[in-house]
Amino acid sequence: MSALPEATGRTVALTIDGRDVAVPEGATLLSACRAAEIATPTLCFLETLTPVNTCRVCVVEVEGSRALVPACSRPAESGMVVSTDSERVRHSRKMVLEFLASSVDMSLAGAEIHAWMETYGADPGRYGATAETVAQPPKVQDELYVRDYSKCILCYKCVQACGVEAQNTFAIAVAGRGFDARISTEYDVTLPDSACVYCGNCIGVCPTGALIFKTEFDMRREGTWDESRQSVTRTVCAYCGVGCNLDLHVQDNRIVKVTSPLDHDVTSGHLCIKGRFGWRHVQAGLDEPAGPVPAPDTGPGSSIESPPDRRPAS
Repeated sequence: MSALPEATGRTVALTIDGRDVAVPEGATLLSACRAAEIATPTLCFLETLTPVNTCRVCVVEVEGSRALVPACSRPAESGMVVSTDSERVRHSRKMVLEFLASSVDMSLAGAEIHAWMETYGADPGRYGATAETVAQPPKVQDELYVRDYSKCILCYKCVQACGVEAQNTFAIAVAGRGFDARISTEYDVTLPDSACVYCGNCIGVCPTGALIFKTEFDMRREGTWDESRQSVTRTVCAYCGVGCNLDLHVQDNRIVKVTSPLDHDVTSGHLCIKGRFGWRHVQAGLDEPAGPVPAPDTGPGSSIESPPDRRPAS
């Protein structure tokens, strides 16, 4: 989990956008912003993973600091004067969002990110750069999930979830450098031939849809995916006694994907292959015609004979 300093019980006082804010010692500037209800964009940050500072969308300006600092990992210090909406911060966030959206497909990044792009006036069309990831077609190698690296922003969250942060499988890592950088399996083998155990925790942390359920991928391609028609029901996985919570995403009376809540103290958003993908039996046969079931023929010569009469003789 997070490598940030643990809270000591003491508090620190700082100023954010002219407001006095007090947070526990060891808390980050992002936590302080959220405590003050100051919206701050993030992409590579997730509460259950150690901050790696790759996307730089959350940068803020600290008085006296030469460079902008990432709010997701910088601990709050007493007496800090922080600005989250200065001209320098807005320009930096605009540039970062433009660079990301000019090099990868951000169409599934979520409404919040697109709202931030609009807020900062980000115009990805100003750049003609194309990263290595964009040239990759979707990798459809099994019936569980699809890797569409044309949407990958190299936030490293999937690698973290596959590694020491959750699964300890180490099936994927960053390969290449610069514009050749990409997420890859060992020796670039297919996913079924890799060390992947199909826990799907990489899907659970991906912020842009580069990793996606096969069901969602197929429905989006068919034009039937509609989140406005979906409901989410929380339940407990029945495969073992650990007690993992599951959020079942249901559309048209069918489960279309399964996630897990980040704040659940058992899973922290992570699951195994059974919890993440082992739900298809629930709706097995739903696509078959539901006609009347004929009564079995139990007469002489039939394949199903009547049971012998074992009543005692009178």
